[in-house]
Amino acid sequence: MINPDITDYNEMQAESDREICRLLSTIIDRELDDAENKIWHRHPVWFLEGNPVAGYSKLKDSVRLLFWSGQSFDEEELKVEGTFKAAEKRYTSVQEINEDNLKRWLEKSRNIQWDYKNIVKRKGQLIRLK
Repeated sequence: MINPDITDYNEMQAESDREICRLLSTIIDRELDDAENKIWHRHPVWFLEGNPVAGYSKLKDSVRLLFWSGQSFDEEELKVEGTFKAAEKRYTSVQEINEDNLKRWLEKSRNIQWDYKNIVKRKGQLIRLK
């Protein structure tokens, strides 16, 4: 079930971004049905066993879908984001969302995980969980 705070986040967006956010949250929540979801650092994020795996955020010119371990997915459409293992896909219209790709990436987010939950304890060092 989608956290009401995520629904509120989606509804606060401009119309075209709202459609993107609604579709992303619906698909992510369906595919990661056992994940906890909440607003984390002001953005919708899904967690498996306390570890962030997928989420999205509104940027100035797009909605960014983020997979915390996405650089390990070996997916050409996902672009490197940040200095750890995250990868992203950006959307400017709901028609750009390929549900088959998204489902595959979400399956990989379940099966390929780096331990972000304990990154502070490990002083910035990531270890692979799965």
